[in-house]
Amino acid sequence: MERLRIDKWLWAARFYKTRSLAAEEIGKNRVQVNGDVAKASREVKVGDTVALRQGSLQRTVNVRGISGQRGPAPVAQQLYEETLESMAAQAAAREQRRLGSEPALSIEQGRPTKRERRNLDEASRDWGPRWSASIDEDAP
Repeated sequence: MERLRIDKWLWAARFYKTRSLAAEEIGKNRVQVNGDVAKASREVKVGDTVALRQGSLQRTVNVRGISGQRGPAPVAQQLYEETLESMAAQAAAREQRRLGSEPALSIEQGRPTKRERRNLDEASRDWGPRWSASIDEDAP
């Protein structure tokens, strides 16, 4: 087998979980073969360069082998070789995520934490002899 459809190769190389997901990403113009936007029926061969996007990550790989069967991950990794630029971009993205701030710290409003809820309950008990927020009759 010298050539294979790009959607089937992406599935066999384990870039996408299903072949239909691979075809969907190709349909959204997120996959390029040798610099050209690919269609699902485009055939790849050994030596082609495939650029694809997985989430926010852009990957570029060189095709090293062709397989129409989806096999175990170590076998699938032998079907391609990732470029140095792509690996450097992955490392930079990984480092950016590691150094990023905790998303929960940016929330200023929302549900109170357990400690804040206890403080609110204690504050509501400080009504004294009054049991409601209504206006006192003997107030001046």
